[in-house]
Amino acid sequence: MVTHAFFELLKQFFSDPATNPFPLKHAPKNVHGALKKVEAGKVSLNPPVEVPPGFRGKVEYDREACIGCQMCIKVCPSQTIEFIPDGRKVKFYMSRCTFCALCTEICPKNCIRMSDTFLMANLDKDGPDMMVIDSGNWTAENKAKEPQKPEPKKAEPKKEEPKKPS
Repeated sequence: MVTHAFFELLKQFFSDPATNPFPLKHAPKNVHGALKKVEAGKVSLNPPVEVPPGFRGKVEYDREACIGCQMCIKVCPSQTIEFIPDGRKVKFYMSRCTFCALCTEICPKNCIRMSDTFLMANLDKDGPDMMVIDSGNWTAENKAKEPQKPEPKKAEPKKEEPKKPS
């Protein structure tokens, strides 16, 4: 008996694959050897697919703007964020992150944001590449780039002129 699933299978069998041939067109037998060839310039990488708008990648954190309120820690479902009591700041373990972006939504100072970085593969899940401690002072830079709105002028009260006797 021919079913809808059979026709769907045929359609997918003859259509182009939806996968991206990144980083190389064909899978290498030895990934480490392929990466060494890339570093030597013998092989070039295929460019990755464009990141769609609203993509939630690696967390970026502006340490200077953070006030240490710990709201991000309270909403994080995967215990990605650790509080550092010395400077009342936080540290993110990206190997635990589920990329839900709850921390970005609750932060009162908007010092946490999701970047479009998605290449985070690493052999050491607790290594320095997989921790976010400070991504720079981008909050202040964004405020400096925003055009300053002129303050509305307050209407001055009209002075009543004394009436002339008639």
